[in-house]
Amino acid sequence: MQAKRPARGRADAPLTAWFTAQGWRPAPFQREAWRRYLAGESGLLVTPTGSGKTLAALGGPLLEALRLGDTPAPKRARPGVPAAPRLRVLWITPLRALAVDTVRAVREPIAALGVPWTVAMRTGDASARDRRLARQGLADVLVTTPESFALALSYPDAGELLAGVRAVVVDEWHELLGNKRGVLLQLCLARLRALAPTARIWGLSATLGNLGEARDVLLPHLPDAAILAAPRPRRMTLETLLPGEGERFPWAGHLGLSQLQRVAAVLQRVRSSLLFTNTRSQAELWHRALQAVWLDDPATLALHHGSLDASLRAAAEAGLRDGSVRCVVATSSLDLGVDFPAVDQVLQVGSPKGMARLLQRGGRARHRPGEAGHVVCVPTHALELAEYAAARAALAGGRIEARPPPRLSLDVLAQHCVTLALGGGFAADALLAEVRGTHAFADLPDAAWQAVLDFIVRGGGALEHYPDYRRVLRDDDGAYRVHDRRVAFRHRLSIGTITSDGSVQVRYMKGGHLGVVEEAFVSRLRPRDRFQFAGRTLELVQLKDMTAYVRVATRNDGMVPRWQGGRMPLSSELAAEVEAILAQPPASPEMRALSPLLALQTQLSALPTPGTLLVEALKTRQGWHLFVFPFAGRAVHEGLAPLLALRWAREVPNTFAWAMNDYGLVLSAQVEAWPDPALLARMLSPDGLLEDLHASLNIAELARRQFRDIARVAGLLPPSLPGRAIRSLRQLQASSGLLFDVLRRHDPGHMLLAQAEREVLEAQLDVRRLGDTLRRCRDRTLDLHTPRSLTPLAFPLWAESMRGQLSSEDWRTRVQRAAAQLEKRHARRA
Repeated sequence: MQAKRPARGRADAPLTAWFTAQGWRPAPFQREAWRRYLAGESGLLVTPTGSGKTLAALGGPLLEALRLGDTPAPKRARPGVPAAPRLRVLWITPLRALAVDTVRAVREPIAALGVPWTVAMRTGDASARDRRLARQGLADVLVTTPESFALALSYPDAGELLAGVRAVVVDEWHELLGNKRGVLLQLCLARLRALAPTARIWGLSATLGNLGEARDVLLPHLPDAAILAAPRPRRMTLETLLPGEGERFPWAGHLGLSQLQRVAAVLQRVRSSLLFTNTRSQAELWHRALQAVWLDDPATLALHHGSLDASLRAAAEAGLRDGSVRCVVATSSLDLGVDFPAVDQVLQVGSPKGMARLLQRGGRARHRPGEAGHVVCVPTHALELAEYAAARAALAGGRIEARPPPRLSLDVLAQHCVTLALGGGFAADALLAEVRGTHAFADLPDAAWQAVLDFIVRGGGALEHYPDYRRVLRDDDGAYRVHDRRVAFRHRLSIGTITSDGSVQVRYMKGGHLGVVEEAFVSRLRPRDRFQFAGRTLELVQLKDMTAYVRVATRNDGMVPRWQGGRMPLSSELAAEVEAILAQPPASPEMRALSPLLALQTQLSALPTPGTLLVEALKTRQGWHLFVFPFAGRAVHEGLAPLLALRWAREVPNTFAWAMNDYGLVLSAQVEAWPDPALLARMLSPDGLLEDLHASLNIAELARRQFRDIARVAGLLPPSLPGRAIRSLRQLQASSGLLFDVLRRHDPGHMLLAQAEREVLEAQLDVRRLGDTLRRCRDRTLDLHTPRSLTPLAFPLWAESMRGQLSSEDWRTRVQRAAAQLEKRHARRA
């Protein structure tokens, strides 16, 4: 198609002409991004998925290259003369799958405009060619991850390779903002600003509840940098698979497979779909279930999650692009901006648990500018209907969660210091100023900085006599450097902040890699046991050197692996939406379908409201139970439950067990216990929160578990070397536990011990929100009820409390039977 001649004199004329040739028109936010980039500005670009933010970020550097007349990179330097580094654009993505897609997306306009740039990828999945181009500085555009960026800084020539960078693009910044990977990236960007002070930095992000803070974390040196947003958010429509006439959804204890036939029918009505689940185990189960009813070629149904081998994930992605795959069952491994314009619809099995996740996943459908996203919601139990209705209300109101950034992660700082000591060395005062220029370490105390230096030089007071912990030397010129090749090798293997429980490789006996499962799961299997993984039924042949050798099983049954951290909590924001919508007249399809259950809740007890705190007390065969419904999310309730148990036991001696979910918590007493309103008020007081948390929980044991990940990031637990026996999870736990005990005994003020306890309180228990929840409970009207049986809101909590009890039946069978008995009893009374 012939492009129209652009208006003369426009800086963006070449790019506009290419847009026209594609049948497109540049969006105002794209033109604004190009203009600001060419004016030397940095900023944060906030637009929905599928709106064209990749071209918005790439356009400015392309136009600049045309204006400057970039020349092709030399094919080969003269012998003995290294080629000058060519790196101009550094593109940072949080996922390797997204890196592959980004390389493909940026190559097209680069080639169309005739810009002589070479594009390469440097991630764990990169080819040998791309690794060579990246290492030698022969790529003009390098797509990489935060970890690979940090690895590049560990080489002495990093300054030379990065000095010519003109643009840095941080893709999907919202996915990095709230975790330690984002902290690592902040430190790396601070170093880049020192090496290439004229480089412009642009973040690309989905909508956040704390956009201003997100900008300030990315660009701490530019507090007034622009935040560009599309004028109209992308429309999103929700469709919920509701129960049929006379059908009741289960109260608890399901994975949604009762919806299998409905889901299969929905998948058949369009050409291509993504079916998202919240856990890898659930993805494996749904893929297996769909295989049993799939009417098309089995090759058109694929599976995608983070524990699968890269080749299997890449095949699923390629199948979506070329149309050979009709449906991919996926987890968050496909949440981010991988471009699948052919996907017609997205299905979400179970509650998305947060608005940001729902918007991200919904954006995968009809990933084209101007088209509305569409999500088919698949409830797994009755109360998830309320969560979908709450999501619909939050969507209409434009409400979305904030992602608070971590501060003072000293384990990440210690790792970064060793990286720079390895990459040519650093002067302490200069690096301190650079580090304090980041948002994460703006308030770094002098004492904490000295503790970091002491840690990397000698491991701290208790470890100074062990050579393995003396990694960095202070040379005569005052610079800190790494001289030991063994330290350098091990450090480069361990760069990054992603930690996981011990993983076991899964391989066929005759070759072929399928992915990884956790050691805790495989260690329970015996040879000839079967399990479901990678969409296949596998039989374990042997477990050797942390590798599970398998073959395809002849029988189609077996366990599904479970991964730690698989349970996804409801965000506090969406939990509050659920509480509010339960108190309103049923206006949405979901709430009308839920009306019979809510009527039963009202009949037995009451519905929660934003102005009341619903509490239910009753006796069952298992004991005396107190149900409290603050609607603050599981993370807050995990700290609140033991806190209330401690305070109750102080007033009335008893033995308590507890369980929690996203809506509330249950305390179960062995001896008869009936709290009165005055006692409940004392139990829910925000006074003495920290002291009582320390008394109610074994903070030291929680800190011990947290310490393992911190020790890995900080370099106290170096990785196994290639060619050596791989250490198992039990060995890592033993090593970290021994270090924890040694430090507590001989160096109780060690910076990593303090950080472990702080992370338990701030991240794991969310003490700030816990205090806010207690104050909110204090200010509400107490609504105490003593129902004659378990209510619909109490039943899921009771079911959760049954998980740890010994029985010859599995938990799901017992819960389903109990729910059926309750429904039958209430149906007779109705």
